[in-house]
Amino acid sequence: MVLQPVDLDGFTPYALGASDVTTEVSDPALTPRAWYKANPDRTVAKGLEDALHMLRDVLSRDHYVGVFGFRYVEGESKRSYLDCVQWFSQGAAMAALLAALLEKPHTYPDFLVNGEPPHPPFQFCVSVSGFKVNDPLTNEIFGQSYATPTLHILGKTDVIVVEERSKVLLKVSANARVEEHEGGHFVPSKVNWRNFFRDYLRNPLGDVPSPSSGATSQSNSGIATPVTPSSNL
Repeated sequence: MVLQPVDLDGFTPYALGASDVTTEVSDPALTPRAWYKANPDRTVAKGLEDALHMLRDVLSRDHYVGVFGFRYVEGESKRSYLDCVQWFSQGAAMAALLAALLEKPHTYPDFLVNGEPPHPPFQFCVSVSGFKVNDPLTNEIFGQSYATPTLHILGKTDVIVVEERSKVLLKVSANARVEEHEGGHFVPSKVNWRNFFRDYLRNPLGDVPSPSSGATSQSNSGIATPVTPSSNL
């Protein structure tokens, strides 16, 4: 859904450290959009079911390999699987929700296609500045936890998705790896992070060293990417 200026809740690109970004765009493809809009109390995610229906249709139409978005890869049988999903901020929240839903598709019958899930579960998930969407449906989907191995990237100075919100998602992520960067609400892309992403995506279940010098990643088992902030996250 398209975001309007009133949805931005007073934030500016300057507040995010993205001075070269504007909310006024001439290219329709750059219009600020969201997967859903939360009510003021963040207890209901309006438009969430429409987003899940759209994703269901995409996943049932083609099978993908996804890294930093979706791209089609033709396999031996002309069908390849979406092994990984990586999204940012509200998209990261949706990525984790989608991973959980593909594990337990019958928790939301409307997601099924002829009684079957539209796609196999993901092999792993990457969530950057992610959080748990607060909605009765998401509570049902996540349940106590979801099992898909998930890399959670958090910004130590993130004022949009603060640590307390990220921790709610971490609590339901049974196979979580947590890495932190020194910045705020963006995808880290300094050389050490680019190398880390490269190595991690080559071997997501392996023992890939942390991108933080001398740091130890937490586990339960650059050029900033500017965003348009919203109270509807």
